[in-house]
Amino acid sequence: MTDSSGPSEPSRHTEPHGGGHFSAVSDIRLWFTPERLREEGDTPDYRFSLANERTFLAWLRTAMALVGGGFAVDQFLPETGRPLRLTLALMLLAAGALCALRAISHWVRCERAMRRGEDLPVSRFPIVLGLAVGVVALLMVIVAAFGWGG
Repeated sequence: MTDSSGPSEPSRHTEPHGGGHFSAVSDIRLWFTPERLREEGDTPDYRFSLANERTFLAWLRTAMALVGGGFAVDQFLPETGRPLRLTLALMLLAAGALCALRAISHWVRCERAMRRGEDLPVSRFPIVLGLAVGVVALLMVIVAAFGWGG
């Protein structure tokens, strides 16, 4: 005989956004089939969906700028030693790749939250990206000013 007086634990498979592995896989699947978002909740005001899309595009522009900066560092700092130049370039390229992937993830999470009537997800990514770009920029200032690595 089972005791039904205590709270039951929700199944992780019945809570599509309950966190953990199931949620991450579900979110990644939505990257390739965003029309499945229509199955969740109610259609939000189109202005909010379009604002979410503009934010997504702004993140993609940021990602492209970081990638372009990575190529520029590699090509236009020839006097800098190869290891340092390659490190700076790879840091910018990696930040660009992460930014593009994060843009997709954030768009899906925000669209899902709007459809469900939930608060928009909080993200530390803008702070982390800002700090990373700031560190790389300071390193590039030092390289440009003192010509290290050559």
